[in-house]
Amino acid sequence: MTAPPPPFAGIATFLRSPHVPRPECADVAILGVPFDASVSYRSGSRFGPRAIREQSLLLWGYNNALKVAPAEHLKIVDAGDVDVVPVDIVETHRRVAAEAAGWVGAGAAVVGLGGEHSISLPLLRACASKHGPVAVVHFDAHPDTWDYEYPGYPYSHGTPFIRAIEEKLIDTAAYVQIGIRGPTYGPSDYADALKLGCRMMTRDEVAERGIAATIAETRQLVGDRPVYITFDVDAVDPAFAPGTGTPEVGGFTSHEALQLLRGLAGLNLVGADVVEVAPAYDHAQITSILAANLVFEMLSLLAVR
Repeated sequence: MTAPPPPFAGIATFLRSPHVPRPECADVAILGVPFDASVSYRSGSRFGPRAIREQSLLLWGYNNALKVAPAEHLKIVDAGDVDVVPVDIVETHRRVAAEAAGWVGAGAAVVGLGGEHSISLPLLRACASKHGPVAVVHFDAHPDTWDYEYPGYPYSHGTPFIRAIEEKLIDTAAYVQIGIRGPTYGPSDYADALKLGCRMMTRDEVAERGIAATIAETRQLVGDRPVYITFDVDAVDPAFAPGTGTPEVGGFTSHEALQLLRGLAGLNLVGADVVEVAPAYDHAQITSILAANLVFEMLSLLAVR
């Protein structure tokens, strides 16, 4: 067996997976979406996919917690980045959905690297084109179910899940938000999300009930449905993930984030994303290191299944 290059050398595809720019037979396609044009505070997550890939070179391949080496059980390819249009969110979403749907149609689960959280909408479109409305486990500080952030413009990084519900991409009987916290414009922000049918577990509730109870309820709600996991890194406290566009204090620790994902082992995972990594605000790459590990946990979940 030839030893791999050291982490500081070589081409930075995710986990050194082969770069395959067009759909072919694979179990998982890593798809970068370097888009951040609709963010409402700090931009910069367009550089997230590159940073996540770079830090993935530090992952040695075996997940000791889940007792699996994803690359030994899955054909994983890095599909590169979608050719986004920074000034046109609608066209960018069309391109993301089309490219992701090509991989889904070829039999792959797509794992998206963001980029801002609006990219979950076209990824869900692609996922639902095969599986129908999916269960969603959504880790975030914010509900992202606002009707709009900018009057007259229905698409932004704060609106992907209301649009996905309107398009019937999400099975609202199995839509779980975990980690919600922080100041809002008013009480209606949370109330509106609840009216859409989500089960919102705020960060305070998770702290009171514990990780195990949070996982147990999530698993019960999702059941055997096809499930999509979306992880906004601002679900994690900025002490552990400062490199993000809309940080909120009081979030999860890195270890709690790993525990929450590992607790979903065995669910019927069909797609996922990690979003809102903004390297310009990072320190010692700790946010992109965390994001790479979150993606690794998602790959491990796919391998376990």
